Amino acid sequence: MNTLPFCRSLGVVATLLLTTQIVAAVEWSQFRGTAGDGIADVTHAPTQWSETENVVWKTPIAGKGWSSPVVADGKVWMTTAIEEQATEEERIATLERLVENPRRFGEFRLAKSITLRLVAVDLATGAQEMEIDLVRLDHPDPIHTINSYASPTPVIDGDNIYCHFGTFGTICVDRKKGVEVWRKRLPLEHGVGPGSSPFVYKNALVLICDGMDQQYVTALDKSTGETLWRTDRPPLDAASGEQKKSYDTPIAIIDAAGREQLICMGSQWLVAYDPTDGSEIWKVRHGKGFSVVPRPVYGDGTVYISTGFGKPQLWAIRVDGSGDVTDTHVAWVEKKGIPAKPSPLLIDGELYVISDDGIASCFDAASGELVWKQRVGGKYSASPLMAAGKIYLCSHEGKVSVLKPGREYQLLAENQLDGQLMASPAALGDSLLIRSDTALYRIAE
Repeated sequence: MNTLPFCRSLGVVATLLLTTQIVAAVEWSQFRGTAGDGIADVTHAPTQWSETENVVWKTPIAGKGWSSPVVADGKVWMTTAIEEQATEEERIATLERLVENPRRFGEFRLAKSITLRLVAVDLATGAQEMEIDLVRLDHPDPIHTINSYASPTPVIDGDNIYCHFGTFGTICVDRKKGVEVWRKRLPLEHGVGPGSSPFVYKNALVLICDGMDQQYVTALDKSTGETLWRTDRPPLDAASGEQKKSYDTPIAIIDAAGREQLICMGSQWLVAYDPTDGSEIWKVRHGKGFSVVPRPVYGDGTVYISTGFGKPQLWAIRVDGSGDVTDTHVAWVEKKGIPAKPSPLLIDGELYVISDDGIASCFDAASGELVWKQRVGGKYSASPLMAAGKIYLCSHEGKVSVLKPGREYQLLAENQLDGQLMASPAALGDSLLIRSDTALYRIAE
């Protein structure tokens, strides 16, 4: 289903058709873009829009999902969950069985059944072209009220797209044919639902599996789904599984010595693994942080992490060590105004963050010195995006703040869309792709 009520004139339609050839060749292949850092390699991106201005198309998306859109060959892909709601009696009965503290029942919602679906939308027109049902499950585990059953972002690699739903299954789909290539299930007790996105590195699909019951990182053969290696996380001293779970997404780097590293953030520990066999290269104990969501970023020999829930902190860690480098390789730590969910953004030696409660900050990446701090307002889960010299911050309330990066705070625009924004946006060609709780937008000036 597609709506195209916002094409302003035949001239705009002609421009849209002309730019289709450009954007069709550009990819946004994984969570936070093809480089995984939230920075789009584009020369133009919109500054101002609304529900009735500069919206090329708006396409309703059935179900609920916080996975971000990914793009290749002129198609936008995302996952969603079609839910049959449980009754309140069914919900309470399940929570009494699974959640120890009744005071926490209000944090959870429960579906009677779910269908986990992969959706493809034409980038040029917004027409929905494919719906592929991947998983049908009765009586799924409860999830947090703020989460969805389809929160991990799929990753595109060649002709395949890899859809990961945590404990509910990992499925490789041939996106040209729309057929399943392989599937695998790695059971895990997430506690509040899935969150970690898959990551492709060379021949491996890397998954962080940090549950309440077990914590490990694994690599699957991306062609077959067979396990290449599995490495348990360092020992955790948390009193319960609640403080052991985590939801992070890996990044890959090559350090100055030429070592390939998979950087995998988790509760209490940040670990760098050898991607060939999963052996530990180095690790840092970052404290008691848990339920870590922000994806690390890397630059100039340093990786930057947010330590997750508890009391979020921003850490800068040099990557040239071996073994436990907690006491030797931590460059700096900042403890104020740090996000538990949105990832940091590293631009030209400056680190930008937006806290969950709407405080934007800029830090000097080398020293950790605060450059500026400003209340933007709203609640935030989506990670910031940098495109064409602008930073985009998408709030739960549907507001998108556009900032100019630099050592002074500059607000360029505030734009309002209908619905809730929790999926991280994408940018390619001259457009933004923004997913709300009900629709996918393509926005261009």
